[in-house]
Amino acid sequence: MSQKNRRSFLQQMGLAGAAMIAGKSVLAADAPAIHHPLHRMMPMPDDQPIRMGLIGAGGMGTEDMKSALQHANVTITAVCDLYKGRIDAAKQRWGQNLFATNDYKELLKRSDVDAVIIGTPDHWHQPISIAALEAGKHVYCEKPMLHKVSEGWALVNAWKKSGKVYQVGSQGVSSLGNEKAKELLAAGAIGELNYAEGFWARMSPEGAWQYKIPADGNAQTVAWDKYEINKKHAFDPLRFFRWRNYLDYGTGMSGDLFVHLFSSLHFITNSMGPTKIAAMGGLRYWKDGRDVPDVLLGMFDYPATQAHPGFDLSLRCNFVDGTSGTTYLRLNGSKGSMDVEWEKVTVRLNADAGTNDPFLKAKAAEQGMAKEERKKMLPPRETVYKAEDGYKGAHYDHFGNFFRAIRTGGTVAEDPVFGFRACAPALLCNDSYFEKKYVLWDPENMKVLS
Repeated sequence: MSQKNRRSFLQQMGLAGAAMIAGKSVLAADAPAIHHPLHRMMPMPDDQPIRMGLIGAGGMGTEDMKSALQHANVTITAVCDLYKGRIDAAKQRWGQNLFATNDYKELLKRSDVDAVIIGTPDHWHQPISIAALEAGKHVYCEKPMLHKVSEGWALVNAWKKSGKVYQVGSQGVSSLGNEKAKELLAAGAIGELNYAEGFWARMSPEGAWQYKIPADGNAQTVAWDKYEINKKHAFDPLRFFRWRNYLDYGTGMSGDLFVHLFSSLHFITNSMGPTKIAAMGGLRYWKDGRDVPDVLLGMFDYPATQAHPGFDLSLRCNFVDGTSGTTYLRLNGSKGSMDVEWEKVTVRLNADAGTNDPFLKAKAAEQGMAKEERKKMLPPRETVYKAEDGYKGAHYDHFGNFFRAIRTGGTVAEDPVFGFRACAPALLCNDSYFEKKYVLWDPENMKVLS
């Protein structure tokens, strides 16, 4: 079947698949939503032992390692962190025999480390990634993979030269929700995509990056001399333990949170990314010395490509939001919309404007055009796909994909090329905000045009 005919077939079948698959009843438009379970039958080869090193044993790095160790035949052999308290906590959690250091180069020299998790602040992602690849290690690096767009090609080239598996840690890419949304969009479940939006809201101090400072977090327990790449500041516990608040080390709301939404969107749509980027926002509430905004709005233009029609994307992030904790990615098409979560997808179909719009009915009556029509059989207006009970989650699946690629010589969806294309518009969103200008980006060739 040709690609054109296949696409036409999928679009014809997609609406039925989205609304009625696995259900035999045809319901009225106001009936309850149809629910379908999401599940995966995916082999997890575990014959080859994989020995892990953790570089950056803070909150995210520790959670990543805990997810990794849920998989069979995976062990941790080494840990690196600049704060002694995290080294002590790692040894207490995983064993006193762990090799421990505050110098990542020492960890990368070890023959008992096959792969590393990089959970450091953002400014160390790219240099440690390159060093790890050159040392012959497989790499799982937390998003956003880069601190600056200008770092991207050096990492991509190092990965290609290494022959190693490299996966970026935007875990939603491996989720059941993302996979189902990709399938439904290709099947035409919401018609032709024209607009997408995402929102991330937080309110708590921890959610807004006001992390607690350990009582013993001082110049004696922190290797500050190894922390800053460009040495500019004397030891400052805020800059170390609340690093996300400072552009010297972090990438702001867009690099930390927008990048998740870009990753999911690009996976679902097969997009390489937007070509025009604009942002605005401000520091509205958390005026604690940070140099990044706590409210950020981004607008992104995605032109038509062979993979998808042209559409626009709107992203919002608010750390002063009374809804507290709200997040979603919504895709809007000509026939309906789709809300995508990591464990659930909700498809909502449009009403028939010709028969259900009260204004149009009234105008038709005025013009003597109203007529009694026989009632129709209608499909459900809302269909929910939800992960089955017992689903271990996107974090588990993401590491499963990473380990499978290592053991089988395979590939991962979120490799450095995918990661570059996902994080670049997030980082350029910062450039637009701080420089007060549109930014033009070439997502295919991965370069800034202005």
